[in-house]
Amino acid sequence: MSTTQGTTLAPQLRKRRRKEAVAAYLFLAPWFVGLVAITAGPLLSSLYLSFTDYSLIGDSQWVGFDNYVEMFTDDPRFLKALNNTAVYVFVSVPLQLTFALALALVLDRGVRGLPFYRSIYYLPSLLGGSVAVAILWRQVFGSEGLVNEVLGWFGVEGESWVAHPDTALGTLIVLNVWTFGAPMVIFLAGLRQIPRSYYEAAGLDGAGQLRQFFSITLPLLTPIVFFNLVLQLINSFQSFTQAFVVSGGKGGPSDSTLLLTMHIYQEGFGNFQMGYASAMAWFLVVVIAVLTGVNFLMSRYWVFYSD
Repeated sequence: MSTTQGTTLAPQLRKRRRKEAVAAYLFLAPWFVGLVAITAGPLLSSLYLSFTDYSLIGDSQWVGFDNYVEMFTDDPRFLKALNNTAVYVFVSVPLQLTFALALALVLDRGVRGLPFYRSIYYLPSLLGGSVAVAILWRQVFGSEGLVNEVLGWFGVEGESWVAHPDTALGTLIVLNVWTFGAPMVIFLAGLRQIPRSYYEAAGLDGAGQLRQFFSITLPLLTPIVFFNLVLQLINSFQSFTQAFVVSGGKGGPSDSTLLLTMHIYQEGFGNFQMGYASAMAWFLVVVIAVLTGVNFLMSRYWVFYSD
């Protein structure tokens, strides 16, 4: 191509690229509108409200950091909710990932009807956050529920698990563990990507199944473990429906199931302290962000990416 032809085509090429860019931004325009109007706008508004005294009625009054100070100095229910949330997250997430990985290992052995079992075990993840399942859970762990009926076969007379302060939070943890379907499917996909030749070579060297798991499966699966860990930590901190329905919307008994999300809801829409609720919501955002950042920093020491 001569220099003259190249010079002639250059403006046409630039014009074509501009048209393609305009078309791309037009297709993206609904997403940008949604980002500004539905996500970014309310997000910035809640940040402003967190520094105000706003009761949903009347104008907001600027109070600076008073809401944040009140959380730790004048609100014992906040500290109780923070403790409950920490126990809920740091107990249920490891158990959930353990069950998910164990079941994925079983299904990876070539079980007949794998798509059926995969769908069945994934179903709780779709229904776990629904009101219907939470109501069912309340019945299962009630005084005359399925759990106590099974215990009755062994001569054990149980009481309502959701009505006792020592066990109510445990029922929520079990419910969260029960929704292990989503991480299980992701683990199963990761297991399918590990070359079988690794296990064959290890078997020839005399490595048993336990040694193969810790020397081959787990190291090569650490990126998937890391992904599921971050995702489930975030989801667990945001849990609301289960605790709200099981506790009857009050966080009882004796605030034993009061999670931070429920306390935010009660203060904002129950006590009409929207400014204080916004401050707690932003505190939760910071906690999630810090834990996510810590996970990413620590991942360099235990997550291994194969070439």
